[in-house]
Amino acid sequence: MCMKFKECLRVSLGAFMFLLMAQLTAVAGGPTTSLQTEFLMTLYASLDPPQIADANSLIFNVTAGWVEGPRIKGKILPPSGDWGRVMPGGVFRLDVRGTIQTDDGELIFISYNGARLCPKETQERFVKGEVLKADECYFLTAPTFQTKSEKYAWLNAIQAIGKMVEQKRGEGSFVKYDIFAVK
Repeated sequence: MCMKFKECLRVSLGAFMFLLMAQLTAVAGGPTTSLQTEFLMTLYASLDPPQIADANSLIFNVTAGWVEGPRIKGKILPPSGDWGRVMPGGVFRLDVRGTIQTDDGELIFISYNGARLCPKETQERFVKGEVLKADECYFLTAPTFQTKSEKYAWLNAIQAIGKMVEQKRGEGSFVKYDIFAVK
């Protein structure tokens, strides 16, 4: 309880300012929540050379691959593929769909979109067949999963994010991601 008018005014004004600043932060685009992630798996996919549909559209057949994480291990089955589109400014937009067969025989459909952008010099090295690493390009994906398996049903409720670990074009072409469940 306030003993003096000035003390009450100062406390009330302080509380008002705190609430006002909290409201302004939310209105001004400041975060009101946060995200955490948990490692889900690493995904590795071997790729055929692209089929070039037009100047901006490429289709990659996934010939083989695997996934491995703390709660899941399996292989990528055909047909699986990546339908990509080169956007203005050089951004490559992914549209990937595939099937994972777990080591205990369950099937999981994985699909994701994503964006890949590399600096010009890095892209030139990629075209020549060099292996690129995670810190050389912006390359993120947003996987979701579908399965009828009771054991892996928890995947149906996961929104994941993936980050490229390595990728290579040409002979021995592949892409490797680490995938994290968003919490």
